[in-house]
Amino acid sequence: MWIKICGITTLEDAETAIAAGADAVGFVFAPSPRRVRADAVRRIVERLPQLTEKVGVFVDATLEEIVRTHAAAGLTGVQLHGAGSVAPGELEARIGQAVRVLNVVRFSGDSADFAFQLRRFSGDAANRRHGVLVDTCVAGKQGGTGIVFDWTAARAGFLREAPHLRLIAAGGLHPENVRHAIRILEPWGVDVSSGVEASPGKKDAQRMAAFVRAARQAGAELEATARV
Repeated sequence: MWIKICGITTLEDAETAIAAGADAVGFVFAPSPRRVRADAVRRIVERLPQLTEKVGVFVDATLEEIVRTHAAAGLTGVQLHGAGSVAPGELEARIGQAVRVLNVVRFSGDSADFAFQLRRFSGDAANRRHGVLVDTCVAGKQGGTGIVFDWTAARAGFLREAPHLRLIAAGGLHPENVRHAIRILEPWGVDVSSGVEASPGKKDAQRMAAFVRAARQAGAELEATARV
């Protein structure tokens, strides 16, 4: 189970997330209480383990903006929100195939709309190496809502339209519900931000550790079930 803790704003929170067992940390480069500058992220990233993934979160950013920020901040991955048309293949051509690309789709409960969003990515072979992050659709917000979506309906829609892609669950996850979410969605990974915060932009060490423990346990249970 791949685990990302997003909305990191300080070196202390990044190090605490990694110590808790997170595979990746996320940095927001869009309007948000968790927004950070590329130069500040670079100073954090330079102190982190090489194997930890460092993902930049972008909303309606151009290819040039993403490439420039990726280099300036020292990122290893990008998360794309909004209606932009930047494709993984374009990013791989400019940055290299090692970059991880997470395309975000937002689930509102409208199965037709969800299917339409997934079809944008399901036919691109490059997406098989990356991931589709499913978040809650809330008008006027691109993420960090703290609101859950219908996991059962989303799982059914994902299996119909994009079973070959890596599903990453987000949207309202926290230590108390992530295990249940994983049991229903059976995702490749999970992503959390507000669910492990003491306040917007400031993480809670105990909640991060509890989230990772619960996600790891649920992931192990999924693997055990798959082997039976």
